[in-house]
Amino acid sequence: MTTKALVLFSGGQDSTTCLAFALERYGHVETIGFDYNQRHRIELDQRTAIRAAFSREFPAWRERLGADHLISIEALAEISTTAMTHDIAITLNERGLPNTFVPGRNLMFLTLAAALAYRRGVRPIIAGMCETDFSGYPDCRDDAIKAMQLALNLGMDARFVLETPLMWLDKAQTWRLAESLGGEKLVELIIELSHTCYLGERGVRHDWGYGCGSCPACLLRAEGWKKYKAR
Repeated sequence: MTTKALVLFSGGQDSTTCLAFALERYGHVETIGFDYNQRHRIELDQRTAIRAAFSREFPAWRERLGADHLISIEALAEISTTAMTHDIAITLNERGLPNTFVPGRNLMFLTLAAALAYRRGVRPIIAGMCETDFSGYPDCRDDAIKAMQLALNLGMDARFVLETPLMWLDKAQTWRLAESLGGEKLVELIIELSHTCYLGERGVRHDWGYGCGSCPACLLRAEGWKKYKAR
């Protein structure tokens, strides 16, 4: 419990579950988030609300929750033309990949997180990438994460460990993991406070949380919730 960890924390369902995962396993947990001028920037507000709720509702986690770091990388939006960074419709390309894919995003996230972890003396870096229930993003695949771990360790002469606890879980199993970590209280917190919708919609509350209900992120979350409740 004395080990430090750094969590890539966006304010979404997956990263909120990963934060709970880390707080159960490490004695000091810091978070890092990224402002890249994303359309759903409302998730950045939810990060603060979720951290506050964790401290309020889970006393044991409050003692372990360390500093938060919000990094601005608006250049990522400037060099991409995706539905995550521009006001365009969500479509599929000829490879079946949604145009919500931001090339290089996760690679940049991990590089910046490792640079911070290097300065903070942290080895475990925990992230919510998953290739079981996902939109096909190539930088969410296990092979990509393993390759990044090797490159970061070689490039910084370090021994980082990139942990991806959701990599082989579908969305229903991710809901179950949250329940196992923090009970119904954590599940309800994720429903009420986390944000996943690519369009930044928080005007409509569904059983599984807030969102437009039709973007790829909402559809994955809703289907996972349906399977989770049908167990």
